[in-house]
Amino acid sequence: MRPMNPRVKELQTVEVPCAFCGGKGRDAFGVMSWLSTCYVCFGRKEVSVVEPFKECRYCKGTGIEPKNGRVSCIVCKGYGVVHVEKQSTECPTCKGTAVNQGPASYCWPCHGKGEVPRG
Repeated sequence: MRPMNPRVKELQTVEVPCAFCGGKGRDAFGVMSWLSTCYVCFGRKEVSVVEPFKECRYCKGTGIEPKNGRVSCIVCKGYGVVHVEKQSTECPTCKGTAVNQGPASYCWPCHGKGEVPRG
């Protein structure tokens, strides 16, 4: 399928294992039931991500919120990876850690990715 606007590029996506459920397709914590479907991948065991991507620095690729271990990561939404721009550089605010000083919340300038677009 071609984009309607010739200046708009099609995004390349790839399937990766769901980090939140570990690629099992089931609720990782058995909160509802050990048979419950994973609410991140909806039981598919994989998620579609836009390339290029890197491991989420905020949750360290687990897909699990660091402060509340039973919900998906607020930065990567449980995928374990985040889309980054090809031309990006380390965030000057958090120095690439994705976390602000003080309460453990993600870095606002880079939105928890640890990188900002160059330029």
